[in-house]
Amino acid sequence: MLKGFRIRTGTTDVAGAKRFRGTSDKEQKKRFRKDRHKAKKVAVFRYAYYAPAFKYFAEQVLDCDYLPLPNATRRTMELGIQNSADDVCAPFKHMMGDWMEALESGADVLVQVGGPCRLGFYGEMQEEILRSLGYDFTMLNFAHGIERGYVGWAKEVMQTVNPDIDIPYGVKQLMACGSMMMKLDAARDIYMANAGFEQERGAYRRAWNGLLDAFSLCETSKEIDAAYAMYLEETRAIALAKPDRPIRIGIIGEMYTAIDMDSNLELDEKLMGMGVEVHRMLNFTNRYTRYNEPNLRRGVAEYMAYDMGPTTTLTIAAAKRYAEEGFDGLVHAKCTGCTPEIDAIPVIRRVSEDYRIPVLYLTYDTETSDTGLMTRLEAFYDMLAMKKEASL
Repeated sequence: MLKGFRIRTGTTDVAGAKRFRGTSDKEQKKRFRKDRHKAKKVAVFRYAYYAPAFKYFAEQVLDCDYLPLPNATRRTMELGIQNSADDVCAPFKHMMGDWMEALESGADVLVQVGGPCRLGFYGEMQEEILRSLGYDFTMLNFAHGIERGYVGWAKEVMQTVNPDIDIPYGVKQLMACGSMMMKLDAARDIYMANAGFEQERGAYRRAWNGLLDAFSLCETSKEIDAAYAMYLEETRAIALAKPDRPIRIGIIGEMYTAIDMDSNLELDEKLMGMGVEVHRMLNFTNRYTRYNEPNLRRGVAEYMAYDMGPTTTLTIAAAKRYAEEGFDGLVHAKCTGCTPEIDAIPVIRRVSEDYRIPVLYLTYDTETSDTGLMTRLEAFYDMLAMKKEASL
């Protein structure tokens, strides 16, 4: 159990949170400046497990209020479908539904993180559609200003929302926000690799929810480090019944769909529920913080001679790495119409043939059935289990 918290499936003890922070009145006064800019409510689209980092960005970097969104419903997707072109990808539609519900809830600022693919161009299209529907708001599009370098970009991003912002303080907090995202990815890696083998059902989920709760209350890098340390302490204490040779599956594919639980219908949770050790190199850390496309491409030179698109190099590099490390199978997840990942499929098939590693190809759209997905995953698992047993 995280010290100072009573975990109740996503709820947090506020008194415990204050004990966790351990800050004096003087420090609190420094943190909450008298001129704190709270005139604007900032909303970010729903995306995987990054909400605590988005909250930190809105409150500690932009110095604004963060507007949390409730869990997505069928209505969310229907709004996105109705206000998007039929042939646009599912992530676009997910975002549109999120934006409309955020604006209906009183958001003043929408944060479009963008993406390494054509998703990076979607901000302008989404803004135009929303304005044509009569909404009044500020679109903070991360695709703008990056050519100025990270410092120039950070200034433009922050001042677009809050002209009176303390730039040095904001940049410092932006770095802390990046640290939180990296720790979220590292914590999720631990969760996916072990939750399928816990002796006490739900122990890892409680630890994970506790970390999300703790991160949502953090206001400094020290608090982020302390919350993550508590998560590590708790997960190390969870008893496992893990076989010597568990079935290991690597998730590869298109970044948005492979990571986001709403988009992939909780793919990783379904695999963990079958008793699988799950790995996924695709995350914010590996795509943005540690990403070095030329180095990755050199490692897969026998399969590709040039950059094929946003996450294609990382997809193929991950596929080869998992194959070399003796993984039992790969799951390639993408949304319908994702051109870079469609181009990657023939290359992944070559990796599959060279290393004799099975691949399950999953393509998601707004009508993908949860039941149909489960049937395919169970059949894939059974095949891998029989193959593994025959090799013993």
